Amino acid sequence: MTTTLNLPASADEKDATPGLMTIWKAKPWHWLPVVVAVGLLIFIFFDGLTSMLSAWESEEYSHGYMLPLVAALLIWQRSSLLAQTCFQTSWSGVLLTLFGLSVYLVGELGTLYTLIQYGLLITLGGICLSFMGWRAFRIILPAYALLFFTVPLPSFLYNNLSSELQLISSQLGVFVIRLFGITVFLEGNVIDLGTYQLQVVEACSGLRYLFPLSALGFIAAILFKGAFWKKAVLFLSTLPITVLMNSFRIGMIGVLVNYGGVGMAEGFIHDFEGWVIFMACTALLVLEMWVLARIGPDRLPLRDAFSIEGPEPLPPSVRVVERRLSWSFYPIIPVLLVVATVSQLLPQREEIIPERTEFLFFPSTLAAWQGRTDRLEKQYIDALQFDDYLLADYGDGSGDTVNLYAAYYSSQRKGASVHSPKSCLPGGGWRINEFSQREIAGAGGQPLRVNRSLIQMGDERLLVYYWFQQRGRVMTNEYLVKWFLFWDALTRQRTDGALVRLTTRVPLDADVAKKDALLADFIHLIDAPLRRFIPE
Repeated sequence: MTTTLNLPASADEKDATPGLMTIWKAKPWHWLPVVVAVGLLIFIFFDGLTSMLSAWESEEYSHGYMLPLVAALLIWQRSSLLAQTCFQTSWSGVLLTLFGLSVYLVGELGTLYTLIQYGLLITLGGICLSFMGWRAFRIILPAYALLFFTVPLPSFLYNNLSSELQLISSQLGVFVIRLFGITVFLEGNVIDLGTYQLQVVEACSGLRYLFPLSALGFIAAILFKGAFWKKAVLFLSTLPITVLMNSFRIGMIGVLVNYGGVGMAEGFIHDFEGWVIFMACTALLVLEMWVLARIGPDRLPLRDAFSIEGPEPLPPSVRVVERRLSWSFYPIIPVLLVVATVSQLLPQREEIIPERTEFLFFPSTLAAWQGRTDRLEKQYIDALQFDDYLLADYGDGSGDTVNLYAAYYSSQRKGASVHSPKSCLPGGGWRINEFSQREIAGAGGQPLRVNRSLIQMGDERLLVYYWFQQRGRVMTNEYLVKWFLFWDALTRQRTDGALVRLTTRVPLDADVAKKDALLADFIHLIDAPLRRFIPE
């Protein structure tokens, strides 16, 4: 199928012989500046590339190895169009390159790999645009956009998305189990089958399907020959397909466990089910393409609407014109050289990890309160990825108890970061009845603003206070935490911090105000000791 691109003719094209196709070819020396620019790009962004390759080792991003190859294939498919397109000067490409390098410098100074990786892709786009101009860049734009799927999500976006998908998948999975006439009870992410309990952990959120499937959907949308709205539907449908199929998988695991025991949710069977579900997601994507190809005025058989073809052959008689290096590309190499030099001359900005006392030595006696430490299960430790934590139950002898949990991260720039209880508590089956902020007097009379939440599950109620204690700041807003995480990484070379959470039981007939006063008094007791364990 021949592809045409209606673009305004350049001066060279107007001079072309009538009726004879004009193609542009570059001399070997023409590509030498491009090779130098790519080499400088790799040199500048080497740390960011290394970090990205490490992320591709995880199951969620293992498809990252494939995407650059697919992007190269998409460009090859359009090589005939590129040969027929005159490269033009584009100074906006220089500006985009400068912007990408600025993002890199900010990320480098702040030791934030996510910014460095996005800076790499932005700079790459700017270099391509300055080299070929807008007319040719539009031809490779889909392949370029595909590369953004190689960058791992920032950790706080990943955690929030994972928590939401866990809840949705758990609810829909229980619906599937009930279709088989099985009695089941759901508490957040815990599926209670009576004899067995299944927990929908982070690994079962569906992100291991969503990330590769969304990239696959984007590739399918590029190759699909149809209206733009069909391409958009094809790509956007990957999210509901992932959620529904992952929920079906969870439901079927529940059914198999009910009849065959907990072994049906472990080992080879568990992994094989995951592979089958991903293949089923791919099959649904193909079915969707078939349906889209058969509707609307631009109907086509699927083999014509979706096919992987090589570049269109050029006619035997063509007018060959030598490509000239665009004027906008000349500043690129000097700019890259300057940034490469600056990056080497900058003082080594290794992240500062402050010294602190381990939570192991946190006092077990606080005035009249006596504490008893506890341990988290390994699955929670692996999911939260903290460097140190404290979990202890304190009692005052009169029947009142307070659970103290603190998670400390020495660095939050490589993915591990605090998890907000606001997104995690619903996963345990708790319903948030009240949520607000409260100001409490801390040590030395300093005000301490905390999040206050009254949660309930069945007849059990808990009062929860929590806050983010990060590098001398006490914050309640998780998005403000992310901003200061970036700012302190940039200005102080630190990303350490902690989450502190207090919990006490509130019987249905108890006075909530008294429990508020209880937690406020307890905060007054722990505020000063915590400063030894959470650096200012």
